[in-house]
Amino acid sequence: MSAPRKLVVEADGGSRGNPGPAGYGAVVLDPLDAGTLAEAAEYIGVATNNVAEYRGLIAGLKAVKELFPDTPVEVRVRMDSKLVVEQMSGRWKIKHPDMKPLAAEAASILPAGSVTYEWIPRAENKHADRLANEAMDAGRRGERWDRTSSTAELDTPRPPAGSEPSPAGPPGDAVAGAAKVRAAMAAARPAAVAPQPALSASPQVGWGTAPDLGAPATFVLLRHGETALTPEKRFSGSGGSDPELSETGRHQAARAAEAFAAQGAVQEIVTSPLRRCRETAAAVAERLGLGVSVDEGLRETDFGAWEGLTFAEVRERYGSDLTAWLASPDAAPTGGGESFAEVAERVAAARDRLIARHAGRTVLLVTHVTPVKTLVRLALGAPPESLFRMELSPASVSTVAYYADGNPSLRLLNDTSHLR
Repeated sequence: MSAPRKLVVEADGGSRGNPGPAGYGAVVLDPLDAGTLAEAAEYIGVATNNVAEYRGLIAGLKAVKELFPDTPVEVRVRMDSKLVVEQMSGRWKIKHPDMKPLAAEAASILPAGSVTYEWIPRAENKHADRLANEAMDAGRRGERWDRTSSTAELDTPRPPAGSEPSPAGPPGDAVAGAAKVRAAMAAARPAAVAPQPALSASPQVGWGTAPDLGAPATFVLLRHGETALTPEKRFSGSGGSDPELSETGRHQAARAAEAFAAQGAVQEIVTSPLRRCRETAAAVAERLGLGVSVDEGLRETDFGAWEGLTFAEVRERYGSDLTAWLASPDAAPTGGGESFAEVAERVAAARDRLIARHAGRTVLLVTHVTPVKTLVRLALGAPPESLFRMELSPASVSTVAYYADGNPSLRLLNDTSHLR
């Protein structure tokens, strides 16, 4: 039996809005000279980053199978998605129902044990990233990605001339195999693609838009009051001890209740299911004479094994995972917690539900740091790294209004004047 053909697959996916217009890219490489054997890219419509990344992985593994249908292979997959790498390696559980069938499909393409996974920084995944962006750009124009017009390979550094060639077969075999993949993709492609309207990651905003005179759905975002963990700056999400408000936190909730009573604007109250939010919401509801409903989408991030630890403790115990988490919204905390991308998807779904349910009304949402920052980020169309650049104090108030034409308006951020 011949020795397995060693290959590298680099894959990536992206979403402009998360969820939003999405695409993936994948490249099959010869590990000895980094030569490109096959490329794949596709615009997939509206999807999340995680779905797009899994689709990129699947496309890369399918390209390997097309290239070498009868040859044993050893494939090293390199991706900058910590989530996909850890889940496919079996170290993290797959919790999201949309991810399970994608992971199962990826695992079924090549024989078990023939694929290994490696996380790499985004800067080392430029080829696949460029392919994914080319696919998204093509989708925005109402077109399909075209291999002949791609510049992803040209823009990716290659080893100097004279690098050792692969001993696993003559160059013509790889060229023929790559041509076979491209021919198969072309055969599956419709002769023409109907023009589509230009896609945008967020609705048009600014002076050039027509005014929307209808009353918006206004979300007053109240972060819960302090708990015993808050002043110690410990990770406190939805997977930990679910702490109650401290004495300081109860005082903060009472001050917020007085402020809302004086303003007289809040018409509904919705809270996260976690105890610290329910206690904060109850204090306001009692003062305003309103009921409280619970929405699971407003809960805090699940921080996995980091729950209850300080940042320094996490750095000491799980340094590499923390570095990956800080570098990518798709990386999850150690132990199968939620990535920021997963939280954004959940919060966006809750936002849409609540907008539809409370159109034209002012609703108090009692929630946590990450959901508030996420709602603000999405309203502004800001990148994921903006989450680390916002200050959000305990019992602070932020406000976002959502108009019927789809345009959000950030009106207030981290107001703590009612606590002074």
